[in-house]
Amino acid sequence: MSDELVRVYVPATVPMLARLREQGLSAPEGHAVTPALREWYAEGDEEELEYVAFTRAAQDALRLLREDPAAPRRRVVVSVDLPPAAVARAEGELGSSTVRLTAAVPASAVAALHVDGAEAVDDVAAAAEVVAEALAGDPDAQFTVDGAEDHELEWYDPSELDLLLRAAS
Repeated sequence: MSDELVRVYVPATVPMLARLREQGLSAPEGHAVTPALREWYAEGDEEELEYVAFTRAAQDALRLLREDPAAPRRRVVVSVDLPPAAVARAEGELGSSTVRLTAAVPASAVAALHVDGAEAVDDVAAAAEVVAEALAGDPDAQFTVDGAEDHELEWYDPSELDLLLRAAS
């Protein structure tokens, strides 16, 4: 890998954002444009590959919501720029965008925050309940997850973190 920063899309929850400034973003994995993703989606340009990684992070955010029933029902993806040493390739099959994060992500590395708007809350809540079943191949559960994925996440500048936390809580 080069000395350039690596863009990683980290799945999160609103409570994780609330701890971002003081503790950083603690997440074991994120998604990025990996060699395995490039090989799998060879005809995709850089923007398309980044969208695939971003979408997978949003789906992982559903799993985090299932694990934290007290969190507001909004998917969160944090776009971060990290030095290559902070990102390790995860063992994955062809097409994998998963990367391991070697340490908590500092708030200074955050490039953008992406969060579901209020209109998505009901669909996201339903999808969080069935995301594991969808990943296991249940078509009804996948239909529910697709309903949440129809909502585009809203974009926030890192300087808008406090505003975002007030709006999303």
